Amino acid sequence: MPVAAIFDVVQSLVLGILFLGASIFVHELGHFLAARWRGVKVERFSIGFGPPIVRWTGKDGVDYRLSWLPLGGYVALPQLADMSAIEGKPEPGTAQLPPPSYATKVIVFVAGAVFNVLFALGLATILWIKGVPESADTAGTRIGWVAPTLKLPDGTAIESPAKEAGLQIGDEIVRIDNTPIENWDDILAAVALGAGRADDGRRTATFLIRRQGTEREFVVYPELVGSEKDRRVGISPGAPLRVVSVKPGTPAAQAGFQASDTLVSIAGTPILSAPGLIGSLEAEPRPTHAVVLRAGQETRLSLPAGEGKFSTADFGFELQMDTALVHRNPFVQVAEHAKRMWQTLTSWVHPHSDVNLSKFSGPVGIFRMFQLVSEAGWIPVLWFTVLINVNLALFNLLPIPVLDGGHILFATIARLRGRALPAQFIATVQSVFMVLLLAMVFYVTFFDIRRW
Repeated sequence: MPVAAIFDVVQSLVLGILFLGASIFVHELGHFLAARWRGVKVERFSIGFGPPIVRWTGKDGVDYRLSWLPLGGYVALPQLADMSAIEGKPEPGTAQLPPPSYATKVIVFVAGAVFNVLFALGLATILWIKGVPESADTAGTRIGWVAPTLKLPDGTAIESPAKEAGLQIGDEIVRIDNTPIENWDDILAAVALGAGRADDGRRTATFLIRRQGTEREFVVYPELVGSEKDRRVGISPGAPLRVVSVKPGTPAAQAGFQASDTLVSIAGTPILSAPGLIGSLEAEPRPTHAVVLRAGQETRLSLPAGEGKFSTADFGFELQMDTALVHRNPFVQVAEHAKRMWQTLTSWVHPHSDVNLSKFSGPVGIFRMFQLVSEAGWIPVLWFTVLINVNLALFNLLPIPVLDGGHILFATIARLRGRALPAQFIATVQSVFMVLLLAMVFYVTFFDIRRW
């Protein structure tokens, strides 16, 4: 393996351990501080599960440890929940401690998620101040290319759903099904997480399009594409392409292209993306003219005559798409991540969607993502850490035994029935769901490794 590749892997591991570990630590710190505030006994503070790598007893009597299984962490609070099957036997005399109030239980169990959200807001504030680079095409909702065909997982090429439905380059997407669209990420999510089905069983997505000032609806029939079998329709984002430089003696120079020209069309086809440019240059017959925007005026250029099609490799100009630093409000950032996770969870449980457990990521997938985003610098790493913390907060509040939301659920049921649930029942349910949770982690890890 090349040295650079080894360095990338090591860097991803370090970043993953640092930022994911910090996210877990912040979550458990929330439980720890809330328990101290409410007078609840804390026996142990652990990052990771299983046997300890290192451990020490603090002056406060708490057993602090770093453990071998990097699947999260826990704060042992025997007054609040019997988790002895997972966290180990409680200290002698714990059973004689007074039971905490319902309000104390809720406060302590919610505190972990609250701290994750506060941590996310802190990092999002840095992103707000520094700004996040955003390309003009993904910042908008304009279609830059409609693929003629899509290739199914079995290798079969079919007409793309977007082309079949009549979508065109330059169309602006306003809404997909019932989801308002603000940027290209919204489009990708709306299609991939969609659950529309026609009477004949085909997948559907209803696009509201703005074309030349008029809004129209198109029913598109997405197909499952790629190794992950995601819903796709065959479109990519678009924004004006600007000429940065022109190489002398090339077809671009012969046609009269100049630096700072903005491409408008080639052979009458609007150009708003690299795929659109390639498709137009390599079309048959050879395109005859191009239109550019120069000094605010449209200028028509004649392309050099000849046989055959142009090759984009030697056409002779370098293009660039505008980017900008976006300073998005921290609360908006957190809200967007929360919205996306909610869309993912609701799609996962919808019987007509194509989202299943194999498309989720575990620790390996998260490390891989840290490696990928770290190649682009610290800003993407911070952005991804904000995403992780919002997801961690919401996931832990789900009403599933073992998770914080499950503890709140048990406490609420006990409050409503006027007496505590049987300890043996809670312990059994917790153990069963812990096994299920570990099985889920190993399952998604298999697909994480395959994707990597």
